[in-house]
Amino acid sequence: MATNRTFTMIKPDAVSSGYIGAILSQINEAGFKIVAMKYTKLSAEKAGEFYAVHKARPFYGELVEFMSSGPIVAAILEKENAVEEFRKLIGSTNPADAAPGTIRAKYARNIGENAIHGSDSDENATIEGAFHFAGTEIFE
Repeated sequence: MATNRTFTMIKPDAVSSGYIGAILSQINEAGFKIVAMKYTKLSAEKAGEFYAVHKARPFYGELVEFMSSGPIVAAILEKENAVEEFRKLIGSTNPADAAPGTIRAKYARNIGENAIHGSDSDENATIEGAFHFAGTEIFE
């Protein structure tokens, strides 16, 4: 059964390019409700923990370095069938393959600096949201 929440991060490339407002506007216009949000910076250690699932992959070190290179915006979003709907909104991991109008098609630089993270499953949405937010930081 699909849950109604997902997790996202606006990545350092999109933050440094000034796209926070435009991305949040697109998220709101797509019918997502923001139930938790923070502007923060991941340490290399925290970025490594968050992306530990990719530790054996060749891009892991570069990913950790990139994700700890500047501020991010972390958020928990709510909408019916949130994970699937958000994955459609953000587009393909490679912006060259992303559908026109998706967040990555509009704001990503390349496959490595692809503007935004979106949970890939209901289980990961719960895990990722809990990684970034205490229960007292999540609102209905």
